[in-house]
Amino acid sequence: MTRIQRAAGAVVGSAVGDALGGPFEFGPQGAFSARFPTTGAGDEMAGGGGWDPGEATDDTQMAVLVAESLLERGSLDLPDVFARFQRWAAAEPKDIGLQTEDVLTSGMPWDLAAATHFQVNLRAAGNGSLMRASTAAVHFAPSGRAATMDAGRRIAALTHGDRAAWEGTAIFHELVRVTLAGHDPLTALPDTLAHIHPDHRVRYATILAPDWHPDRATEFNGAVWPCLGSAVWALRTTTGFEAALRAAIDLGGDTDTVAAVTGGLAGARYGLDAIPDRWTRPLHVPLPGFGGRVLRLPELLDLAHRLAGRP
Repeated sequence: MTRIQRAAGAVVGSAVGDALGGPFEFGPQGAFSARFPTTGAGDEMAGGGGWDPGEATDDTQMAVLVAESLLERGSLDLPDVFARFQRWAAAEPKDIGLQTEDVLTSGMPWDLAAATHFQVNLRAAGNGSLMRASTAAVHFAPSGRAATMDAGRRIAALTHGDRAAWEGTAIFHELVRVTLAGHDPLTALPDTLAHIHPDHRVRYATILAPDWHPDRATEFNGAVWPCLGSAVWALRTTTGFEAALRAAIDLGGDTDTVAAVTGGLAGARYGLDAIPDRWTRPLHVPLPGFGGRVLRLPELLDLAHRLAGRP
């Protein structure tokens, strides 16, 4: 499998997971399989919960904004990414995380807004920076471990002042990087954990351990560490893209983000061809605040190819 197939799998896989999981957000465990008991029946991208069939949520919308900033600016321009986030938030998207909305609408500058929010609220470890990380992970992967993990932290810090969110996003970036290179992300976990901040290493080592199960989570999977742990668990306990997504959504809770993170990892591992056409055909990503643009599979593939370094 080529690196470009894995890169496209990561970007499209994350968007597919997001769109599949959106209608089940905050629902109970097993709801996806209860509604679609037969694997491969073809009707899973049915929408619901305010989402049209195949419609991606804020997770993918923000990932696209990051991607377009990276490509148009030619490098990581944090003020530009933040400005795009602000423009999007001002357009009243269907869904936006409460913390992310508070930061983006605070009126404070890009380099103070998230830190100030954390100082006041003392809570900022949501999964909102992890959910949008697939595009940046693909873009920075060729630059090596240090650069890709640093980029994950810096982009996360735009909206999340808690280092726990930075480190979770950095781990995801690194797992995508090693997977795009054709290596097993699960065997890369010990080395990856050695490169995160010591204050957060034990917590992440716990939820990323081979014997961890999402039932053992001490927080809702809207928090960054159980979200990442659940995605890695879904990847570890299944043998294909479809099965990984089904397992992730069946966990319930913050299903769009858990499935988006799972889809990014599984897409990188199994490649674009493992993602069913019946899921990519209706896939679409509205971009509120950006002239009514809606991205579909061809546009997402173009983004993935350009992010991975192929025009």
